[in-house]
Amino acid sequence: MSPPDTSQRARGDAVLSIEGVDSGYGDVQVLDDLTMHVADGEIVCLIGPNGAGKSTVLKTVFGLLEPWSGSVRFAGGEIGGEDPADLVRKGVGYVPQIDNVFGSLSVNENLRMGGVARKEGLDETITELYERFPLLDEKRGATANQLSGGQRQVLALARALVMEPELLLIDEPSAGLAPSIVDDVFDDVQTVNDLGTSILMVEQNAREGLSISDRGVVLDQGTVRFEDRADRLLDNPEVSRLYLGG
Repeated sequence: MSPPDTSQRARGDAVLSIEGVDSGYGDVQVLDDLTMHVADGEIVCLIGPNGAGKSTVLKTVFGLLEPWSGSVRFAGGEIGGEDPADLVRKGVGYVPQIDNVFGSLSVNENLRMGGVARKEGLDETITELYERFPLLDEKRGATANQLSGGQRQVLALARALVMEPELLLIDEPSAGLAPSIVDDVFDDVQTVNDLGTSILMVEQNAREGLSISDRGVVLDQGTVRFEDRADRLLDNPEVSRLYLGG
């Protein structure tokens, strides 16, 4: 699987920049002057209490919500309010928390659906994904409904990778999974990052999410309360008391 094309930017430059963004649903504002970024090659974990606006950030970046004001830039270009299908073609992938696979389709059919916009190289990319995720290779003929929760999450990640995104947005990858499976799913998130894909991840399991991330952003009431290296946030007494359960 070819790494994303980052030839126009040095490693560490911002692949995603969110500046002064207000956003919400109808006339209900959720994000308030939000400013944050994801550098090329990073995993950034977005944490915070329920209702803080974490999933709204992903939906706003991915064009499911249009920002009321401010700027959302990907690879240097403005993308605020663009159609999600266009963003996928530009190199932005999205794995929602629910309804992230087609339950009645086989593993192989799900992967092919993930590459429906590709004009060439689909078979080669799927072959490489089977090599990266052997559990999917073993289950390629099974329907997604026959998979366990953890296996469905791996399929959702792999399906998003078929388009070889430069940036992947992941919403709550550990949601609803047994504790024994969570580590495996986070290992797969790291594998995705090792392929060269930058990741912005929302995770309610804050300690686990930060443990695999380069940086963390704490969102509260739609705005950034803390932002730092992930290890520093884990060691921050105030962050621990307020957002990590002491």
